[in-house]
Amino acid sequence: MPDIITINKQNVGLGEHTTVNFNIARLPTYTNIDLPVHIYRGKKAGPVLLLTGGLHGNEVNGVEIVRRMISKKSIIPTVGTVIAIPIVNIYGFVQSERGLPDGKDINRSFPGSKDGSLATLIAYTLMKEIIPHIDCGVDFHTGGASRSNYPQIRVAFESEEAKKLAEAFSPPVILNSSLISKSFRSAANKKGKQILVYEAGESLRFDEFGITEGINGTIRLMKHLGMIESSILPTATKTYTKSTWVRSKNAGLFQPKAKLGDILTKRSLLGYINDPYGEVHTKVLAPKDGQIIGLNYSPVIHKGDAIIHFAYN
Repeated sequence: MPDIITINKQNVGLGEHTTVNFNIARLPTYTNIDLPVHIYRGKKAGPVLLLTGGLHGNEVNGVEIVRRMISKKSIIPTVGTVIAIPIVNIYGFVQSERGLPDGKDINRSFPGSKDGSLATLIAYTLMKEIIPHIDCGVDFHTGGASRSNYPQIRVAFESEEAKKLAEAFSPPVILNSSLISKSFRSAANKKGKQILVYEAGESLRFDEFGITEGINGTIRLMKHLGMIESSILPTATKTYTKSTWVRSKNAGLFQPKAKLGDILTKRSLLGYINDPYGEVHTKVLAPKDGQIIGLNYSPVIHKGDAIIHFAYN
């Protein structure tokens, strides 16, 4: 990385902190919507790490991870650069919604277009203005709807570079996850940039365990990249090559008996599905030896609903 980098026509030198605002669009009320991008540069040139939260507007754990690192100044590198975008989807964040006013999902809109929908415009801005400057990144997410995720990094094991970054992050769980077409991770990968997806907690709720693991993992990753001296000891990481959703065989009220993160053997009790009238009482059993990495906390379920995400080898 050169001594001076230029983002949105603003020059940022070594040892500087600058906030660059991208004017994305404006509301029908003529209220401008800006995308603030924080750039923290160490006094020595080195790797460039991107941290993004709130790609889905209602997933607030990632926003809080980046915010706390900014507040505690742990985000500032000695060597290299951190580019931090606490809230990518400003529209969704304000409305506590996953997507945008047009119903689009930014994470299915890459590489984007400057003349398309709001989702493709934001995706285009990231790909054109930010991705060319970085070496790697972490995109922070949570479970959607009423589902909560155990802290995990999702990465395609076919990439040795990405896998090493995941191991350096050292989350409780590393899950092999193929690249999804039109996702941020997939688009960045085509440009030779590795993006780790960190999942923890559920939407619209802070999860302190997930937030702490996200911060600690990021610090470990910065240490691995040679950006900082101090670090945090790695956690005991479980690595899984596959995962599956356990789906309800009938509608009713779901009552989990196992917890997020539990490591179980095949046919262990996961919970019960009861009907509201006391006539049906169905056991839900573990399909394999593995670990619960996602749990649906909605008690009212329909036949075929995903209720437990199970990781295994």
